[in-house]
Amino acid sequence: MSSSLQKNSTTADDIRSEKQKLRKEIRAKVRLLPVDELKRQSEMVWDNLVRLDEYKSAKTVGLFLSMPANEIDTRGILKKSIEEDGKVVYVPRVGLDFEHCDMEMIQLKLSEGSRVGSTDEIWNVWPKNKWGIPEPPICTSSESIVAKTNDIDLLIVPGVCFDATGARLGQGKGYYDRFIAKIRSNNDHADNTHRPTPRLVAALLEERRIPTSRHDFPMEKICSPEKVVTIEF
Repeated sequence: MSSSLQKNSTTADDIRSEKQKLRKEIRAKVRLLPVDELKRQSEMVWDNLVRLDEYKSAKTVGLFLSMPANEIDTRGILKKSIEEDGKVVYVPRVGLDFEHCDMEMIQLKLSEGSRVGSTDEIWNVWPKNKWGIPEPPICTSSESIVAKTNDIDLLIVPGVCFDATGARLGQGKGYYDRFIAKIRSNNDHADNTHRPTPRLVAALLEERRIPTSRHDFPMEKICSPEKVVTIEF
């Protein structure tokens, strides 16, 4: 192996190792937060998000569903987005092949005749994946609307922590980076800022310096409990 290839390999390994150490540190810190405090900080994040022009102008929003514990809570913003703000919301579905690291975003449909009549029922009715996160059930193609390029105006991305450069540290599987690359491929329009859609806003609790690799998509804005960070490209 040439010295340059060995150096690149070592650098990639170092980045992975540093990311994993940071994940463990932040996860341990979040686990110590009382439930009420986690809920309070989550609400502060969503208060910042709904003030963004990107959110106000978006007709369609991609939103993650939160884990049962130790993660920013999305129940309130999901309910508000659909029932108060009239957004069309897409939510993630990983399915059964977790190691394939592929993810789809499925349009959320609420109706009295369906299995889910309100956002409150999702956590009780939908099947849960290996992390205890509810996912849209696998239906026929006519019942399940899968997001394609240009379908989502604003994608709200979860993560463990972020930094002021727009870097986001996810859970380590790369689901969102792969999804963003896929949904932005063949993008034939941008919004009035001339940036590709969907616009990327991360919702996180912690700010730290994050090592990055070429596969990591930078966020355009970061919403934390204390502030909104706008990334200049």
